[in-house]
Amino acid sequence: MKNQIIRFSRNDTKKFFITLNKRVNDHFKKLKKPKTGNWKLYAKTLIMFSFFLTPYFLILFTPLNMWAKIGLCVIMGIGMAGVGMNVMHDGNHGSFSKNKWVNKLMGSSIYILAGNVHNWKVQHNMLHHTYTNIHGHDEDLDAGRIIRFSRHSKWSAYHRFQHIYSVFLYGLLTINWAITTDIKQTRKYLKRKLTYRKKLQPSRQWFILFFTKLIYFVIWIVFPMIFIKLEWWKILLGFFIMHYTAGLILSLVFQLAHIIEDAQMPVPDKKTGTMKNTWAIHQLFTTVNFATKNRFMNWFTGGLNHQIEHHIFPHISHIHYADIAKIVKKTAKEFNLPYLEYENTLSALRSHFQYLKQMGLQPIDLKV
Repeated sequence: MKNQIIRFSRNDTKKFFITLNKRVNDHFKKLKKPKTGNWKLYAKTLIMFSFFLTPYFLILFTPLNMWAKIGLCVIMGIGMAGVGMNVMHDGNHGSFSKNKWVNKLMGSSIYILAGNVHNWKVQHNMLHHTYTNIHGHDEDLDAGRIIRFSRHSKWSAYHRFQHIYSVFLYGLLTINWAITTDIKQTRKYLKRKLTYRKKLQPSRQWFILFFTKLIYFVIWIVFPMIFIKLEWWKILLGFFIMHYTAGLILSLVFQLAHIIEDAQMPVPDKKTGTMKNTWAIHQLFTTVNFATKNRFMNWFTGGLNHQIEHHIFPHISHIHYADIAKIVKKTAKEFNLPYLEYENTLSALRSHFQYLKQMGLQPIDLKV
């Protein structure tokens, strides 16, 4: 299935996306607002970077006891997740600013979050946003063998407990970015010749990867070892706590959008590789919103609780999602299409882990 060419249906006789797109464009024209970020996003950027970096300098240059430093590492992890969801994400989607260089700068913040711009844009912008919840094409469904996210994935006996142990693994997301994920993705994407650039330059990509990783570990490991008179293992522990906090937040927010009971995981026609629905309608069946009336969640998650709006309009900044959600919901209802949402975060979390429990059950065709 991984090598199959996927095509989305062009059969949209009622013209859902054309209608929706016109209404959203008219909304911005009427208000005379750009679709990119504004002062609210810029102010939030300063706040998120403050949460992320201020504790780092406090740890380096102020005399604090061990417990205080651990607490600051947790705050750094929260700030790290905040920068990722609010700044890096909009930047790499080109929605942070109308100026390309600003988007590039904000998108490059991924380098101090342990990631890589090229790999993220290929994995997230190209694969996930195009082939949402399609097994073998959307890499967000690929958790190796340890977690089974889809009924199309191979089942193993230990998956019966995945609804219990998965949450402990979620915190490893960003530390995996730092150590192994980017190397594996770079090798894989270069081999498949996947790139968002006009020209693919393997030597350039490998150089950027290793150079930025070197700078990253110098900042987060070497500098603390120089400035802080602590045993090396304590510094590594703080590094791990920061990453685990960020990884847990990011994983849970991402999972609630797609790895959940109501979200479908359709497959293409075996012969033609064609999906049942058009791309835009496909997003409605595979994507879920949660806690959209919660001001804190709207603010902190960078609008990632408005995943329906984000998936259909990834080039619109998340600060506008609450407004255009009304248009998307109304239009979907008019066209008799689903608009999947959970009222609060807790109900979405319950649904996610219930879904994992279902995917952990032994498939009927494997039972003797």
